[in-house]
Amino acid sequence: MRKLLYFFILLILSQLINVEKAVASPTSKNAGYFILRVYHYKDALQEASIDSFLQYRYLPFLHSSKLNNVGVFKALANDTAADKRTYVFIPFKSLKEWESFSSNSIEPTVTGDVGYVNAAYNKPAYTRFETILLKAFPLMEALAPSKLTAPKNQRVYELRSYEGPTEKFFRNKVKMFNEGGEIALFSRLGFNAVFYSEVLFGSKMPNLMYMTSFENMESRNEHWKAFSADPAWKTLSALPEYQHNVSHSDIIFLRPTEFSDL
Repeated sequence: MRKLLYFFILLILSQLINVEKAVASPTSKNAGYFILRVYHYKDALQEASIDSFLQYRYLPFLHSSKLNNVGVFKALANDTAADKRTYVFIPFKSLKEWESFSSNSIEPTVTGDVGYVNAAYNKPAYTRFETILLKAFPLMEALAPSKLTAPKNQRVYELRSYEGPTEKFFRNKVKMFNEGGEIALFSRLGFNAVFYSEVLFGSKMPNLMYMTSFENMESRNEHWKAFSADPAWKTLSALPEYQHNVSHSDIIFLRPTEFSDL
């Protein structure tokens, strides 16, 4: 009898230890992190310098560092915009990988190169660039390379940024994506999402960002029309607990460069 009691005590303790380990360990062991670098430039000369640097130096450097699925996109509004932009999206498996990468640097270009790295102080290759650190949502921790088949010059990548009025409302919108079923709805309707994430460091906080992709602009418009009319979205968006959780949104239409991995 004592041996049997002792056995059950050990069994219960073992179960408790396993529960504690499960609680102590994060649900996501390999949460994805992303860097979004946005280059701002003003003319064709700066654009050519940035393109050359990214295609022949930066992406090869990233690939040699075993960082793949790097996206390089240009804003569709660049043709008429005074502030033209190129977006570089880099996925990381962990913060440790990002830290290791950020401590390295690309070797200087050859002497006499007047392009990106060795540009003169009064003829820089860009106006400025900004860096945004993102953390993937639990329901989509890994980057999903696009499954689009259309030529790259026809594809449309839609980057959306949602700002919350407060941290509490922001967390509510994140919950709406992950627990409320918004990500599942996007998936069911075939939005070809690349990532969903919260902004950890950026100029607009609190903030979340996500990217979807389409064969062309017509396909994009059809998808969003179906989304707005979907009964699941109408029900979800009408729930009292999910009201007023976005104070400002930005929609940016992008097209991948020919040398983009995505």
